[in-house]
Formats: sequence, C-alpha cells, structure tokens
Amino acid sequence: MAHSRNRRRWGIGATAITAAAALALTGCSAEASGAGGDSADGPSSVDIIVPADPGGGWDQTGRTMQQVLTSEKIVSDAPVTNIGGAGGTVGLASLATEKNPYTLFVTGLVMVGAVETNESATRIEDTTPIAKLTEEALVVVVPADSKYQTLEDLVEDVVKNKKDVTITGGSAGGADHILAGQLLAAAGVAPEDTNSTLNYIANSGGGEAVTMLLGNNVSAGISGVAEFSEHIESGSLRALAVSSPERSELLPDTPTITEAGYDVELTNWRGVLAPGDISDDERAELIDVVTQMYETDVWKDELEKKGWEDAFMAGDEFDDFITSDIESVTETLTNIGLI
Repeated sequence: MAHSRNRRRWGIGATAITAAAALALTGCSAEASGAGGDSADGPSSVDIIVPADPGGGWDQTGRTMQQVLTSEKIVSDAPVTNIGGAGGTVGLASLATEKNPYTLFVTGLVMVGAVETNESATRIEDTTPIAKLTEEALVVVVPADSKYQTLEDLVEDVVKNKKDVTITGGSAGGADHILAGQLLAAAGVAPEDTNSTLNYIANSGGGEAVTMLLGNNVSAGISGVAEFSEHIESGSLRALAVSSPERSELLPDTPTITEAGYDVELTNWRGVLAPGDISDDERAELIDVVTQMYETDVWKDELEKKGWEDAFMAGDEFDDFITSDIESVTETLTNIGLI
C-alpha cells in the first residue's frame, strides 16, 4: 500500500547540524510552545516520550538518553513520559498532538510493523525523523535436545511440514515474526503460501518464549540475542543463526543467517522521531542535541554495558533507511497475512 509523504518534513541532510550551529552564532531561535524552552544554543530541555510501559527496550533507550543528556549538560532537563499500548501506536498518536517541538519520541522496527497491523491513523511518515541510535541482532534458537542441528534443518522442515512446526517470538507483526516470514521467502516459499506455511506463536516477551522452549512446547524461537544468550551459554538452548550482517560478539560461534545459506539480514533497531510540524530550525537543533549525546563517552559506555550495537545515522540517511524499512516490512506482513 502506498502512502504519501511530506518530503519537507523528511528530507534533511548534514546541513541540518550546520544550520543549528548557524542559529547559535546569529542568536536566532524558534519559540517552543511546550515545556522545552530554547536558547541561542538550542533547546535548554527536551521531552522524551517512550511509547511503551517501563522496563522494556524502548524504555531503557529513553531513560539512557535522559541520563546522558542531563549528566553531560547537553540539556538541563529531559523528562521521560511512558505512553504504552498497541505496539507503540498509542504513543505515536499522542505525538501528533504534541505542542512542544523539542520532543524526542523513541521508535523502532516493532513500531513499523505495529502501524500496519493496527491500521494506525497516525503513521511514522507523519513525523520528523531525527536519528537512528542502536541495533540488536535477533537469534533463532531451538531446545538443546532438538533434532534441528542447523538453520537449514529447521527451515526445510517448516517448508515440508508447514504448521506442524511451531516458532515462537514476540508480538504478531514484530521483529521476530517479520524475520520468520523473511526466512520462508528466502527459502522460496511463495508470498501467497506463507500464511498457510508459517505457524507463529506470539508471546509477550523473551521470558515467555524461554518457558515454551524449555518445556518443548514449540519447535524453535526467535528473539533478541540478549534475551536468549544466558540460556544459550548454559546449554539449555542451542543457537542456529543470528540475523545481523556480522556475527554477534555475545555469540561469536553462531553463524549469521547469510552464512547459514539464506540471504536475510534484520536487526531490531531503535531511534528517535520528533513531531511532524516542527520547523526546519527546530529539527536541526534536535539533530544537534542527539548528535552531541552520541559523541559522548558516557553514551558509548552505555552501549557496551547494554550490549547495543552502535547504529547512529541522522538526516537524509535515516530518512532513506526508514523509507526502505517501511516498504520491506509492509511486504513481509502482507506475505504472512497480517495486512
């Protein structure tokens, strides 16, 4: 399904940061209509919206941003508000009416799928992309005593026996579900046959998936590397392949999906958006704020501590990435019968 896009909102390149610097030199500034005031050097504070309940990956991202932005004095204040529900689309709807232009909204791959599956009236295309921050590889696992020794063993059995083979992962339409669909496509399953082939059992998180796998209630599972790494190291689960372009540092002996013979790469990325109606100057200032955060040693230490991959990109590069991701996810969700 094609969707129109306000290119004035989305097209922003490296000149944005230069523009922010020029604003500082000339003393020009836009007036914030919300809580986040500004100065000649950019916003003195920013609001951070996390479109999920506390504790998950989006919340960790938002609160890590808050910590770094304030401790490094990039802004004086960065309050976090949690607005959970419907794969982030409840929070996304709130962004459409946000009055403070200096608002950073945490987003990621899960939301791209949720917008489609929930038929969200507010879309990511209605916002202003600021920057991509991190990526996390997914891993395909099986119980330790599984008959599947390789990813090829698993995929071939799915193709042959279809819904007799069960795969568990996160929410329907999320990153794990998308990866399962892409694996079948890479194995040659026609789009019209994907829904009748894939038996995907959605769960509320990695903990529930582990319980199902350890109880041999499902054939295989997909989740973030960090979710399964402890159980892989203990030997209770066996990793078949990771979805990143390179092998994971947490699982160096596990091949990538490409190495396993399937031309599929997928990472669960996270980044930040801003309201769709902000000015070019406000957009440039937000990119500058996030870039300053990214360049700190404290942010880099947090990436290593949390096992997040550095995936920073801003401006036109992030614009192009999201455009491509929406197209890819929409195609996969159509193939697996969710839209």
